[in-house]
Amino acid sequence: MAAFEFTALDHQGKQHKGTLEADSGRQVRQMLRDKQWTPLSVSSLADRRRSDTAGKKLWLRRGMSAIELATVTRQLATLIQAAMPVEEALNAVAAQQEKRRIKNLLLAVRSRVLEGYTLAKSLEAFGDVFPPMYRATVAAGEHSGYLDRVLDRLADYTEARMRSGQKVQQALVYPIILMVASVGIVGFLLGFVVPDVVKVFLDSGQELPLITELLISASTGFQIWWPVLLGTFVVLIVSLRYLLQKEAIRLVWHQTLLKLPVIGRFVRTANAARFASTLSILTRSGVSLVEALVIAAQVVSNDAIRLAVQESAKRVSEGSSLNWALAETGYFPPLMLHMIASGEATGELDQMLERTAQNQQMELEGRITIMLGLLEPLMLVFMGGVVMLIVLAILLPILNMNQLLS
Repeated sequence: MAAFEFTALDHQGKQHKGTLEADSGRQVRQMLRDKQWTPLSVSSLADRRRSDTAGKKLWLRRGMSAIELATVTRQLATLIQAAMPVEEALNAVAAQQEKRRIKNLLLAVRSRVLEGYTLAKSLEAFGDVFPPMYRATVAAGEHSGYLDRVLDRLADYTEARMRSGQKVQQALVYPIILMVASVGIVGFLLGFVVPDVVKVFLDSGQELPLITELLISASTGFQIWWPVLLGTFVVLIVSLRYLLQKEAIRLVWHQTLLKLPVIGRFVRTANAARFASTLSILTRSGVSLVEALVIAAQVVSNDAIRLAVQESAKRVSEGSSLNWALAETGYFPPLMLHMIASGEATGELDQMLERTAQNQQMELEGRITIMLGLLEPLMLVFMGGVVMLIVLAILLPILNMNQLLS
């Protein structure tokens, strides 16, 4: 039995769209006719996905947000804990969804389960929605017989990642607004206010202070060249994004970021936190350490660190300890390595990885708080300094003029 998406007209001519499960498209059309509806189109979700992927369309490729994925995972875990079969749990969760995109996705997964595939294998057909870490964890849960517990851990992990991202986004709102306002105010002053004010000084013919002449030059240049400046900025951003799509250039860029004093420390902490949390949930769910390392490397955003982790996975597969393999990379903090070494020595690596993940996440949030706490006053000082220079450039000629008159 497969899932089919249909479009049909009822007896009043109103168009309806929805999803039905049947053995064939012909059966779906017959089911619609039994309701006295006229079928306009019937398409298999799986076939439609394959054709759209080949055509580079975005159907079912938008994925799910973190909160949507966490909600779906939590609902599945609850139903499976209630001893409901996987296919029935998927059907119930699909019926719960208000967004047709997510409902169709879950029904398509259910269709593969009904065909005899495991849940993890069914999720592989939608790899752009369910990441490798998610699928590997589900596979480990099915293999161990504790799928409900594993899904609960996955929901916790996804919700924790979501909360961490929300904290960063909320903390960035004020600095971004302040930056945009600063650029807008300075641009308005240079483009509209300053020209009218300094025109009086130019007409008077008096000798102007250096700071005023520089301001006039900046204002004149801004009025003439602002389209060029804006275009150059856009071209630089687009060019940078294009260049960073090339692996060799992106690797050099990521290596450079790691060498910067403040940014490098932040990048290492952020990637260590993401790596540790992913490795923790994979090992606790029963995934082998080598496989967990390979999967966890994929969630690392920095290419240099990712390559180092992949090399560590090879060393572990050859018999090296996890602590030594990660220490050789030089990218992970000593405290994290000591905790992993302790876990390996005591045979409690799973629990120690979980503590490491929590420790790294707390350190990351602390660094984000410190950086944003410094950024806000620095931007205010910068904005105040720019405004002060503009005010001085305007006031100095006025004071000189008053001195001449007196």
